[in-house]
Amino acid sequence: MTIKVINHSHHPLPQYETAYSAGLDLRAFLPDGSVVMRPLERKMIKTGLYIELPIGYEAQIRPRSGLSLKHGVTVLNAPGTIDADYRGELCVVLINLSDQDFTINDGDRIARKWLWLVTSKRSGARCRSCQAQTGEMEDLVIPEINNHKDVANNKE
Repeated sequence: MTIKVINHSHHPLPQYETAYSAGLDLRAFLPDGSVVMRPLERKMIKTGLYIELPIGYEAQIRPRSGLSLKHGVTVLNAPGTIDADYRGELCVVLINLSDQDFTINDGDRIARKWLWLVTSKRSGARCRSCQAQTGEMEDLVIPEINNHKDVANNKE
């Protein structure tokens, strides 16, 4: 699968960190410097990425388990859904559930992005163009290594 991406950050495009990773790691884009999250504080962290998903797919933003376990920092609206027609910057809403300050630095891996095939009863859907964004579109090629099975409905 190929996804069109505009990358305004200086970080590499999202990638699988290991051969069997299920999600692509998203990095914080903080050109003005680090951000400190106080206990129970929530913040929207930018990634510098704009994507164009194929119709029929959604992306989900999910927490990184190590960040949650070690530091109590997680994605607040997990999973965050990115619809195929969304053209704004990908941002991640994080919350610090610990009793300690937590610092996010530019380039830190803050969340994971998963791609899913979704079905809809609507037909004839059309994506709006990236009119508000400027920049060159890059192709992010997603290797098709995972065949997800819908266990509840016993379908591939």
